[in-house]
Amino acid sequence: MPEIPTSDVRMLAPAQVGEVLGVSVDEVMSLVMEGQLRGARVGSPARWRVEETSVANYLDDQAEDARRIALWQQAQNASFPELWGSGPVRHAD
Repeated sequence: MPEIPTSDVRMLAPAQVGEVLGVSVDEVMSLVMEGQLRGARVGSPARWRVEETSVANYLDDQAEDARRIALWQQAQNASFPELWGSGPVRHAD
């Protein structure tokens, strides 16, 4: 496994991640335990830290999920005549 320079990996405290995500520290720790955020116990005494890149990836994943849900809802609102090209169009763009 290649060495990762420590200067390239920025670690954030759970409270900092909570501020970025707008959630509590407990919710941040739940995301870490579920594997949705990459975290590790570092230092002495050991304290939890979360990789900044995993927070960015998590936010990207949440944005993509929201985009897909919006597209699905739009598809649910489309009428069949709109989709197949005959009949009245309910939501003209």
